[in-house]
Amino acid sequence: MPRTRSLAWSELKIGILTVAAILIAALLIIALTGERGLFWQRYRLKTRFSNVAGLKAGSPVRLAGVEIGSVKQLDFSGAQVEVLLEVAENMRPRITSRSVAYLGSISLLGESAVDLTAATEGDPVPDGGFVPQGRGPAQISDVAEGATNSLGEATKLLKDMREGRGTIGKLFTDDRLFRELDRFVTTAEEVTRNMNNGKGTIGKLLNDPKAAEALEASLKNMEAITRQINAGEGSLGRLLKDESFAKSLSGATDKVDTLAGRLNRGEGTAGKLLTDASLFNRLNSVSDRLDLLVTHLNEGQGTAGQLLKDKQLYENMNGAVNELRSLITDIRRDPKKFLNVKVSLF
Repeated sequence: MPRTRSLAWSELKIGILTVAAILIAALLIIALTGERGLFWQRYRLKTRFSNVAGLKAGSPVRLAGVEIGSVKQLDFSGAQVEVLLEVAENMRPRITSRSVAYLGSISLLGESAVDLTAATEGDPVPDGGFVPQGRGPAQISDVAEGATNSLGEATKLLKDMREGRGTIGKLFTDDRLFRELDRFVTTAEEVTRNMNNGKGTIGKLLNDPKAAEALEASLKNMEAITRQINAGEGSLGRLLKDESFAKSLSGATDKVDTLAGRLNRGEGTAGKLLTDASLFNRLNSVSDRLDLLVTHLNEGQGTAGQLLKDKQLYENMNGAVNELRSLITDIRRDPKKFLNVKVSLF
């Protein structure tokens, strides 16, 4: 009996050692080769997505493409899905308040994963903290969605074209527009043919060497004029290059400004004429009187008017003048005849 108990105890010790060795070996294998570590080497984070696109518990969690944990649980939070993540503790310094979470793909079959962006700035997200959703690189699902939208737009475009909407649709369905386009193409062909045949200004320019030479000569003249202006020759050149000429022009401009200022202030005769209403009224009155005088003269009123209008008065005055002139001539010829003075005393 003592021998049997000793054998059982020895067998029990061997079993305990074997189990302990297996557990130690398993822990060492997990610690050395496992990417997620033991449960005390992990901590939990949360994020939310409007659409998880096939994400499930056990899907990998990656940081900058490196797998650091897995998805533990998915629950609805309002209209979004809240995802509980379990990641390696040693990655805490790289997951900060500047990091974002987005859905990635593991393979072409569309299996999803949660990708986190690594950040060195900001505060590390604490255990149970929230990582905001962000937008990562384009995924296959995004490409498929874009392709679907593009096909929808193309289908809508084809439908509008069949119904005659838009320019292309009208071109396909409206005979009048097609005829106008055909007429436009025919006109363009005719214009091109005329140009090739040397008709019109552009046609001559393309085909007539003389027209091209004349245009080239004009361009050379323009270049020569521009060169002279740049060299300071001529009035324009001096205006651009000669500072004294520019100063003279500026001085003349200043004088004109001064004169305009004096006129606006009412200085001088011209200034008073522009600003003094009384002087203007007097000049206007004089003009009215002159107009009245000229009117009276034209109507033959007064001596001067009758002299201008009455021919008989003009002839009488002319005759009197002639007789007076004749009398003066006779007096000069024989003064004694007209100046005979007799003096008698009683």
